[in-house]
Amino acid sequence: MKANTRLFGKIDIEDSKIIIFKEGIIGFPDLKHFTLIYDEEKEGQGTIKWLQSMDDPSFALPVINPLDVRADYQPVVNEEGLESLGKMPNESAFMLVTITVPKEIKQMSVNLKAPFVINMDNLHGVQIIIEDDYPVKYKIYDILNKKKEGEQVC
Repeated sequence: MKANTRLFGKIDIEDSKIIIFKEGIIGFPDLKHFTLIYDEEKEGQGTIKWLQSMDDPSFALPVINPLDVRADYQPVVNEEGLESLGKMPNESAFMLVTITVPKEIKQMSVNLKAPFVINMDNLHGVQIIIEDDYPVKYKIYDILNKKKEGEQVC
């Protein structure tokens, strides 16, 4: 699949790297095909990735593994919400949360209330709203800075 993206220019993504969200994502039900873009050399804890739409090349969301900013993140997930992902052993589940970067960068946050869950075996994804008491705006600026400086973050 090819796309002329706003952030990354022209990209050519193998079909095997396309994540399918059958229902789209919250607020964008027509966007169903995405890929993850990130610097493979810097892959590791705290790595910000981009969930790039292949349906709308101008649409990309910054995302991060929630465990990189909150080690105790264990949302209770309604099994019905994951049915569209097919059979998925725990080790095949990959979770991401969106990052919001406002003008005041120190207010950067992630949405722990509506994670993306991806079945890495078949690359089907879904965005769910969890019932747990996790915040929509969980501040991460200080957490990422500490990780960058090599400090342990709990």
